[in-house]
Amino acid sequence: MPPAGITYRIRVRMSARAIDEPHRAASPLELLFDLTFVAAIAAATAQFAHDIADGHASTGLVPFLLVFFAIWWAWMNFTWFASSYDTDDVAYRLLTMVQMAGVLVLAAGVPAAADHSDYRAVTLGYLIMRIALVAQWVRAGIEDAARRRTALRYAAGIAALQVGWALRLVLLETGALPPSAGLPLFVGLAVLELSVPLWAERTRATNWHPHHIAERYGLFTIILLGESVLATTRGVGGALEAAATSGPLVVMAVSGLVLLFALWWLYFLTPTGEGLSDRRHRSYRWGYGHYGIFAALAALGAGLEVAAEQTGHDLKASPVAICYAIAIPAAAFVVLLWLVNAPIVARPVPRPAAALGCALVVLLLPLAAPQAGVSAVVAAIAAACVLLVVLSIGPAAARERRSRETAALSE
Repeated sequence: MPPAGITYRIRVRMSARAIDEPHRAASPLELLFDLTFVAAIAAATAQFAHDIADGHASTGLVPFLLVFFAIWWAWMNFTWFASSYDTDDVAYRLLTMVQMAGVLVLAAGVPAAADHSDYRAVTLGYLIMRIALVAQWVRAGIEDAARRRTALRYAAGIAALQVGWALRLVLLETGALPPSAGLPLFVGLAVLELSVPLWAERTRATNWHPHHIAERYGLFTIILLGESVLATTRGVGGALEAAATSGPLVVMAVSGLVLLFALWWLYFLTPTGEGLSDRRHRSYRWGYGHYGIFAALAALGAGLEVAAEQTGHDLKASPVAICYAIAIPAAAFVVLLWLVNAPIVARPVPRPAAALGCALVVLLLPLAAPQAGVSAVVAAIAAACVLLVVLSIGPAAARERRSRETAALSE
């Protein structure tokens, strides 16, 4: 017998969930789904860290961004689908498991993609994920008559693009197209992927839940921050293998933690759930803009790993390059956080002047690395982000106080 209050759902008709469903939160299945992405993100971050340490950050950046696009886009598509059509029955769970298997295949192919531009495993994993999602959309189209056309548009658009991805791989592997054509084809197919939701929802929008979506994005942000903590730990471990604990290593480890904590604090200062609820029509800019935010956090983890490792090793990368591997993602995160939240909230956090000022300072600090050292520069970057948090807390607290007063008056 199942425990009290729990039912086993063998088969549930797939229909759109209410957009104002109370207490909507991430399901245990969604949390398990997210965990499979930990492996893929860790593989991409570790590979990018190797490129930075070897002095090949610029050449490793493009493969990193391409692989991360596949990771992010597959995660995002499932997240928005689940927000509208999560039935949590047997068929839904099994198809979700297939998508999770695709993530693991993609993760296994990351080293080959970065080292040899061999995207066979990455493409195969992506195709597995997307085919399972096509099956979910077909089911939604069959069972939800009101949004059948939207669901079938999603299924048709995604399926057609999977043919494009497979064809791209075959043409490159057989030599029918030169290797130089790989990147333009990827960009073209990625643009078409981003266009599918815009085209599909022109008939009728799906019933995604704003607070559920905001929570899901927040949880993925925490996963990426956790990956950065793990990457930093790997770097510290590598440094300790070569030398005893040193002052620069301690400063580096503490500064990395403070920096990540400051970025976490900044991200969760904005009430994005309320913003998405009030301005649903601007959700595309918010959702798509998170590619830059998420990629910046993943790249930051790679930079922190190398910065910690260099305290005990002589690396090919220069101190300035290592510091910029931290400064550029941190500055990008701060600026993108403002740009992404601006369309959905009246007063985004951080404010534009503060965000741009912080980013400028952060981008100038690595120039001092030859004299001050990497650890001192990372500490200064962390201090600049902490100052941005301090400057942002006041307006955020004032806005929250006004919201409570307004709610009290309305009652």
